[in-house]
Amino acid sequence: MSNEEFRAAMSRLAAGVVLVTAHDADHGPRGEDAGMTATAFMSVSLDPPLVLVSLRNGSRMDDLLAEQPLWGVSVLTEGQRQIAGRFAMKGRLSDRLLFDDLPHERGEICGAPLVKGALATLECRTERRVEAGDHTLVIGHVLKVGLSDVVAGPLTYFRGRYRHLG
Repeated sequence: MSNEEFRAAMSRLAAGVVLVTAHDADHGPRGEDAGMTATAFMSVSLDPPLVLVSLRNGSRMDDLLAEQPLWGVSVLTEGQRQIAGRFAMKGRLSDRLLFDDLPHERGEICGAPLVKGALATLECRTERRVEAGDHTLVIGHVLKVGLSDVVAGPLTYFRGRYRHLG
């Protein structure tokens, strides 16, 4: 089996799209926010409330969450495709400009930007990191949840493209 065959098979699994965020207080005088689009995100346990996100080894978010235990998740709506796209860009220099015009608020616990109008937001604390091939699985304890009144469908990713249900 080739990498391309495996990638093609996995592209046939529809996934929800989230924005994972964290605040790096040690970067500069006011710190810096970081964000990344993720489709490899899931609920792990109800008691205690645990979620899992898969991060590419050596990515900015992987490096940051190795040092910073608090992070946030915004579950994106089908109307927030542009947010997913901007934080999925490879080779960007800084996330600061990406957050400048993004309506968000800071999580009370994690201090990370949480997208306004997202279907839900979660504030998490890393419980465990598991090396898995070229990725790290980060299991987070959910400390706080925010639910939106927005009436919209979820943003999904299927066959290499963002989609909406319907």
